Amino acid sequence: MNNLCADIGYQSINHVGEQLCGDNVEVVEQNEGSSVIVLADGLGSGVKANILSTLTSKIISTMIAEGLSILDCVRTIAATLPVCSVRGVAYSTFTIICIKDNEEAEIIQYDNPMVILLREGKNYEYPRTEMNIDGKKIYESKIKLQENDVFIAMSDGCPHAGVGLAFNFGWRREDIISFMEMFYDAGYTAKTLSTILLNEVNKLYDNKPGDDATVCTVRIRKREPMNLLFGPPANRDDCDKMMSLFFSKIGKHIVCGGTTSSIVAKYLGKALVPSLEFIDDEVPPIATIEGVDLVTEGVITVNKVLTYAKDYLEGNESYQQWSYKRDGASLIARLLFEEATDINFFVGRAINPAHQNPELPINFSIKMNLVSELSECLKKMGKRIKVSYF
Repeated sequence: MNNLCADIGYQSINHVGEQLCGDNVEVVEQNEGSSVIVLADGLGSGVKANILSTLTSKIISTMIAEGLSILDCVRTIAATLPVCSVRGVAYSTFTIICIKDNEEAEIIQYDNPMVILLREGKNYEYPRTEMNIDGKKIYESKIKLQENDVFIAMSDGCPHAGVGLAFNFGWRREDIISFMEMFYDAGYTAKTLSTILLNEVNKLYDNKPGDDATVCTVRIRKREPMNLLFGPPANRDDCDKMMSLFFSKIGKHIVCGGTTSSIVAKYLGKALVPSLEFIDDEVPPIATIEGVDLVTEGVITVNKVLTYAKDYLEGNESYQQWSYKRDGASLIARLLFEEATDINFFVGRAINPAHQNPELPINFSIKMNLVSELSECLKKMGKRIKVSYF
């Protein structure tokens, strides 16, 4: 089993004045290491386009995930979906990326802009075979994956950006490539790379997109385990057991909570050194313990991380804050969202007497909810999550 995994992230902007997006992305996980990603662009914009692209992406992703051949999928789509009576053209265009065992990518492209592959920081021209299925020109490619490969699929709203505004003929493929090459080495997640490209597209449209635009990025990377300890164990006698399990795990170690960090410092026999710097008014300062990668306050900090996680899954607007700030919540967000692929939570069920004051908004159930909500968000980001309670 290779140690690679696929980080998949996508985002869309709607045609100006439309409530619904005419593009749709479906991701179906087949098994550990294999997934099917379909980006479909429905004809026109608005409700009709939305229905067409949703149908196309759902039908294709379901059929391929069930093991049907590309040929069958495309024929089914051709037979199922209507052809536009006015223009006599296809209902929806699509790009399919199948990741197999994190070793190979099979790419099928029909009438969408060609997928860009950045390898070792530069554009990589991969081989394409042209097929003719029922009069439709379809391109197929098979590519052996390498670590740090970045695949960028998009709808034609991206290269059309700036037509008549910034450019006469839109934003050409080579311009998009050189723009994205600048961000290759920054270690951004697939979602953030999609956001960066789409923000630029939106700018070229002068924030009034003349078409739906969607970017879906797939980044091939090494698995990166991460461990987070939150709260002391319910039974004091379990402290050593909890600590030894936590520190025996490979990967970085994050400790959240005042009492928790005191227990960790004692266990490691190291000093707990609080930082007196308030970087963010809303997030308590961090501390340091030798042997721990990050030490933060508990509930308030983790709650802020959860806020960032929810936004990341939606518009990803606050990445501009957490991607560079030095407060506890931003530092945790970077570690969990950008670096980690596998996250182990060690959650103590001890009830903090300070939290039992009815005047205080924090109670035991809030803490447990924080953990379950955060782990749900991280799962949606494609992380493997394991939660152990003590």
